[in-house]
Amino acid sequence: MSAYVAIVEDAGPNEAIGVWFPDLPGCFSAGDDVDEALRNASDAIAAYAEALKREGRALPTPRTLSMLRDDPVVAQDIREHLVALIPFPSNIVRAAE
Repeated sequence: MSAYVAIVEDAGPNEAIGVWFPDLPGCFSAGDDVDEALRNASDAIAAYAEALKREGRALPTPRTLSMLRDDPVVAQDIREHLVALIPFPSNIVRAAE
């Protein structure tokens, strides 16, 4: 099983918790609290993989947290927000290939 790094953004008590993936442009999740947002995140990856499959594309290879820390586009978000690893079953990858 592999995992994607997710950035978890908390916009405040009256807003949903957002989750997005630096390696999956346009893939995001949300929830009323962090736990719900993280539970929804694996479903977001599965839906993203299905969309890529329909386009004949495969999921990008996930980068490690260390690699993302070295990416100037993502480094600040990693410093400012909660980071989580969202696992996904290998059959999702095969389905998208």
